[in-house]
Amino acid sequence: MSGADANGLGEALAGVLSAEVTGLRRLSGGASRETWSFEADGRALILRREPPSSPGPSAPPPGGMAREAALLAAAAEAGVPVPRLVAHGDALLGTPYLVMERLDGETIPRRLLRDDRFAGVRPRLARELGGVLARIHTIPPERIPGPPSGDPLAELAAHHRGFGEPRPAVELALRWLEEHRPPSSGRRALVHGDFRNGNLMIDESGVRGVLDWELAHAGDPAEDLGWLCVKAWRFGSPLPAGGFGTREDLLDGYAAAGGVPPTPQELRWWEVYGTLRWAVLCRHQAERFLSGSDPSVEYAVLGRKVCEQEHDLLLALGLTEPEKAADPLDASGAAAEAPAPHDRPSAHALIDAVTGFLLSAEQPDDRLRFHARVAAGALRIARRELLLADGHREAHRARLRALGCADDAALAAAIRDGTLDGRRDEVVAAVRASVRDKLLVANPAYLNTR
Repeated sequence: MSGADANGLGEALAGVLSAEVTGLRRLSGGASRETWSFEADGRALILRREPPSSPGPSAPPPGGMAREAALLAAAAEAGVPVPRLVAHGDALLGTPYLVMERLDGETIPRRLLRDDRFAGVRPRLARELGGVLARIHTIPPERIPGPPSGDPLAELAAHHRGFGEPRPAVELALRWLEEHRPPSSGRRALVHGDFRNGNLMIDESGVRGVLDWELAHAGDPAEDLGWLCVKAWRFGSPLPAGGFGTREDLLDGYAAAGGVPPTPQELRWWEVYGTLRWAVLCRHQAERFLSGSDPSVEYAVLGRKVCEQEHDLLLALGLTEPEKAADPLDASGAAAEAPAPHDRPSAHALIDAVTGFLLSAEQPDDRLRFHARVAAGALRIARRELLLADGHREAHRARLRALGCADDAALAAAIRDGTLDGRRDEVVAAVRASVRDKLLVANPAYLNTR
């Protein structure tokens, strides 16, 4: 958004709040909605608004902001720590919006998991988060405006297949989830839908606020517990409950606050489900870039993170192990000769030069610094692909031929219908090798995460 547009937004906010608006700045993060920080007559507030144009399959549902406002009110009544709602409506410069108080604390996971400032509170956070979830799950599902949700696994499978992009690793996970689906618990509650490290405001005393309620729905409360334990939300920590503690800590806190904990088998199922869900959501957000509706480099790079979740699915199912893999860029050098008739520096060297510029150039705000890092990462992905793509393409074709499959669509179909069940070890080896190749390009270091 340009400076002029930001000024217009500030004027619109001033009109809504009947206050002087100062310090308006857009915050980084938030894949589906804009988040802005500002002061109104000196009061610290947050604006969340739907993007000015959000067509396509990843557009927020109609009425989403009013729905989120209703959820914040219901959560506050249930004793859940949430920001106080200040205002909401359907038309702030033509888009729905929500204004809430700005809480003090930290949301950035790597700081929460590593900074000495939080060393005292970290050991008790998993238990505390269990208690918070138990309070969320006391909110009656009928408090959620909108139609009821259906079968979560069927909906997720349909969402994935709607992309028309076959992924054998995803089919292995869908097959496992269908075959190991636990009996219905009979429990139904309001499910936050995105309760995880990154959507929690935390300070040295504990949890200050639960944020981002846009994915809330009615469902089995074990879904929230499994989602918090998904590997992506540990951010490199070996502790499964958001990187803060053990599953036992989480469930003990949940039970102590009145929740009925799921069995270990139920929790594992929802953890695998959550890992698959994050893979689908990454691909869902990447559709903004692929469809042309949003050229953001953040959405572009999300498309190359799907293979991280494919790797996590294989880990969760016991079908692969972490390995230490060298980054192909470490050995390639940047000074490869440019092919005739082109001059030097080579394409590799030019990509490295732009990457270095993005990482070293001074940026005026956190959002631009974030996008510069994302853009630099995108260039490193591109350079690895230039180095490895030809060899990976041939290896992938050979794997498919050995299984009698013409392409990934044929392999995915064979996994789905059981045609290759008698050669399961070969299928798993082929899928594992393909995911490994994708990660060697997208993020080699991820292969060594647990």
